[in-house]
Parts: sequence; C-alpha cells; structure tokens
Amino acid sequence: MPAFPKPNFVYNFDVNQEIQNLINHKTKRNIPEKSDDKLLIATWNIANLGLQKRWNEHYKMLAEIISWFDVIAIQEANDNLEGLNNIELELPNHYDLVFSDAGGNNERSVFIFNNKKVDRLQLVAEISIPPKDYRHIKLKDVKSKFSGFDRNPYLCSFQWKNHKLIFITVHSFFGSEKKVDVERRSLEAYAISRYADLRKNSKYAFSKNIITMGDFNIPKVEKGDQTYDALMNRGLKLPDHSTQIYSNINNDKQYDQIAFLPSLKSKIKANGVFDFDSAIFPDLWQTNVSNFKKYLKYYISDHRTMWIQLEL
Repeated sequence: MPAFPKPNFVYNFDVNQEIQNLINHKTKRNIPEKSDDKLLIATWNIANLGLQKRWNEHYKMLAEIISWFDVIAIQEANDNLEGLNNIELELPNHYDLVFSDAGGNNERSVFIFNNKKVDRLQLVAEISIPPKDYRHIKLKDVKSKFSGFDRNPYLCSFQWKNHKLIFITVHSFFGSEKKVDVERRSLEAYAISRYADLRKNSKYAFSKNIITMGDFNIPKVEKGDQTYDALMNRGLKLPDHSTQIYSNINNDKQYDQIAFLPSLKSKIKANGVFDFDSAIFPDLWQTNVSNFKKYLKYYISDHRTMWIQLEL
C-alpha cells in the first residue's frame, strides 16, 4: 500500500517511559513471560516498514514488542530494508531473521525468531500454485478465476525441542470492497487452506504442524463473510478469543489472524491481541485523537499484534 501521510507536526516523547507503558500494558493483556516449555508466536503487520521514515525511538518501541515473542511473522516490510535493519539493531543479539524477496506492492515477508529457543530448519519457501492447478482453486458462487497470489505466502520451518514446525506468513490481496476484489482475496484464502490440507494428508510432508498467520484482510470472523469462509473451507481453525479486540487501531476489522490445523487446537494455551495503542502516547491522545491516530499509523502501525502460546 502507499505510505501513510507523514504527520505535519513533531511530537516529542520519552522513549523509556513509552516502553514502560508497553510493558505495563503487556501485563494487563496477560501476555505470558517466555518459558522453556511453551512457545510464544505472533504476527504483526508493521505499516510500510522501510518506506515510512521512523525515528530510532520508534524502532526501539517496535523491537520491545517483538522481543516478547519467540517467533514473529512481519508483514508489509518494504523492499527497502532500512526499517527491518533498524529493528534488528534494537533487538537482543540472539534474535535472527529470514525474509523473502519483494513481491506484490514491493513487499517482503519476514520471520524474526529467537535462535536460543528455535532452530531454523531446511525448508524455506514461497508457496506458489502451478498454473495447471489453478482450476482447483474455486469457490461456490465465485465467478472470478484464481490467477496466483499477489504476494506469495512465505513459509519457514523451525525445530523446537523435538518438534518440527512450519509457519506461513500471509499478506492477502486487498484492493477494494468491490466484488471482484473480495472474490480475489477469498480465492487466495482458499488456496492457503487447501495447501495446508494437502500437506496434512501427504506422506511426504516435512511437518504436519502447520500454522499460517498474517494479514488475511478478513473484515469479520464470522460465517457468511466470504474471505473467512474460504479460509476455513478445508479445515483450518482459529483460536477461541475470550475478548473482542479488533486487529486494527480503528477497532472495526479483524484483518489479522493465526490459523492452524485441527490437531494443534488443543495445544494453544493462551492467545490475544496486543492493543499497544491503548498504552502509548497518552497525552497526544488526550490532546487530539485525530493526530494521535495519524502519528500511530505513520510511526508505529495501523495494525495490532496478534499472538498465541503453544505447548506441544
């Protein structure tokens, strides 16, 4: 997507205080501390990372949140690696990353991971559907034809203890609310669901512990929403959320999700959405809500962090 407009004002803040605000809110939102017997996994669309000119203080705040998790998928990293490199500089030395080449909208997909906790394995790939199989990507009442992903989902495998895990990060096509665009992203969602289902049933699968996460551009997680229904079509599951916190700072969309094969559902011990926007820059929010949102969208993100805790 195009960069958000840069705010036409300067807002000075104490980064140490803002990080403390984040830590305090982390406790309020019941994000667990790291432990040897559980894995903390997250996904975060960081708006136009590398395209929007953030300060070092903003990168410190982004890195603080990322450092709470063992594996985190990042969407909307620009071909320009400046933003990603600046986040890496602020993370502890035991964090590593792997990323794709640029795809649709000049975006890379990224995994950042704690290499003290997990080992990256051999399978790293983009998911692409051979043209001969496009005919299998179809949905009832959808007339549009699948023609490939706008941004190929990016897959990386890890080992945690004795378990092989496959994570897939997704940033689905959005376009607009026109029928043709809704159908296009629904077909993309179905293609991801189909891929996970086929690998689950394949004797050659590298691992059947498959978790797919990211920005699916799902407006509502409810039956009847075309994109949601397509993602669930081949058996993927979502965690049971105990509270309703939307994944965007406008508090009206459920774009971001973490979906997994049914065999993992009982292994999800906790989950949530971290609404960082409820904790930081409180004086700016009290002064001018419009400016507060403009500042967040440009310097932090318009999407919130979604996470799960896994125990195998």
